[in-house]
Amino acid sequence: MTHRFKTRLEQALDRGNYDALLDLVPYAKLIGIECTRLGDELLFRLPANKDNIGNPILPALHGGVIAGFMEVSAAMHLLVFTGAPGLPKIIDFSLDYLRAGQFRDTYAKCQVWRQGRRVANVAITAWQSTAAEPIATARAHFKIEELGRP
Repeated sequence: MTHRFKTRLEQALDRGNYDALLDLVPYAKLIGIECTRLGDELLFRLPANKDNIGNPILPALHGGVIAGFMEVSAAMHLLVFTGAPGLPKIIDFSLDYLRAGQFRDTYAKCQVWRQGRRVANVAITAWQSTAAEPIATARAHFKIEELGRP
């Protein structure tokens, strides 16, 4: 873990402000991902942005934007809650689109199902109006660095 990365991670955890961590992922900044802490959970938000529209007739969010939002959310969740010494690397990502993502704010929450020494499994749910009506669910597998190893 580089000193710069470690400093950003410690500051984010101390302050509860995750912008510096999201800045490490250029795509997160491009689509506008935000993150806030709610008790023991992180809530990720993708604000409505016309640049994220894939189907202007509906209008609906681009499926790739939804997938990218969910993948970045899972990686950030792992980074914050597992104490991984570096950004997790995606191994596999499986996404189920359940309904169209309308042109409005989108939210996501993550849950680590299993964390081993080198691999972690994360479930992600994205919704717009209510968490009980998700627009997509996903499962992701990440390679994580072991503490004390590069």
